[in-house]
Amino acid sequence: MGSVCEFKLYLPNEAEPEPAFSKLESEVLRFENKYTRFKPDSITSTINRAAGSSKKTRVDEETAQLLNYADVLHKQSEGLFDITSGILRQVWDFKSNTLPTESQLEKILGLISWNKIEWDGSSILLPLKGMEIDFGGYVKEYAADVCATLCNELNIQHGLINLGGDIRIIGPHPDGQSWKVGIQHPRKPNSAIATININKGAIATSGDYERFMLVDGKRYCHILNPKTGRSIQPPFAGISIVAEQCLIAGSFSTLAMLLSCDTPEWVETCGLPWMAIDQEMKIHGTVDLV
Repeated sequence: MGSVCEFKLYLPNEAEPEPAFSKLESEVLRFENKYTRFKPDSITSTINRAAGSSKKTRVDEETAQLLNYADVLHKQSEGLFDITSGILRQVWDFKSNTLPTESQLEKILGLISWNKIEWDGSSILLPLKGMEIDFGGYVKEYAADVCATLCNELNIQHGLINLGGDIRIIGPHPDGQSWKVGIQHPRKPNSAIATININKGAIATSGDYERFMLVDGKRYCHILNPKTGRSIQPPFAGISIVAEQCLIAGSFSTLAMLLSCDTPEWVETCGLPWMAIDQEMKIHGTVDLV
């Protein structure tokens, strides 16, 4: 998944660690192989390869659920969460320290729009040649939730799943103590700016520091507005959200960043614990800090 993934688990006394970790690793790799855009036989590549044709791609129930969720997020965000916007990577190279030109953005923007996609709940068609979908914005979080369910089936009641910084808690430490999850300092890569106590549910963070470039002293982050094609300029450097499911925590933290100046009000209406770090590195929010 292009990131560090780890499991920290307390196994039942009679359990052998190898079978449990092997099953969990296999599940993560299943998601990697199924939804990556880098393998020609993935469902993502299959859908994208048919773009511009009249051939609909029939999907399985799991993929249908992910596409339905993408549809809900698109509507709730008024188009700001759009899984057809991953194609912007073609003109945004954060290693180049060069901004895309207006003509480059205009060409790509014509291929971005979830509303153009033909999706009937079981089959999908991208009507324009060159259109793509990308599950990368939320499938990792969903995978963390699926792994948590698998842990429950394996009678694992205490543990932490970390898939690239998207964290799902199975239960507290056996002695009842909460897990202490560090939140990365947006401007100091090897430091934590805060530590959060959490003993159930999930926590995910979105920020302007994961991939970015500085051009003429201005920061441009990897979170892109699908309507303009441009990097967002948020008032917050990072936003963390706690929820029962990692899928909710991850997608809502991304939405919060995309909504920019409306973030505090919008997050409050969600009723979820949250923490935001502003551009002066001041902490705001309602989470339980250590």
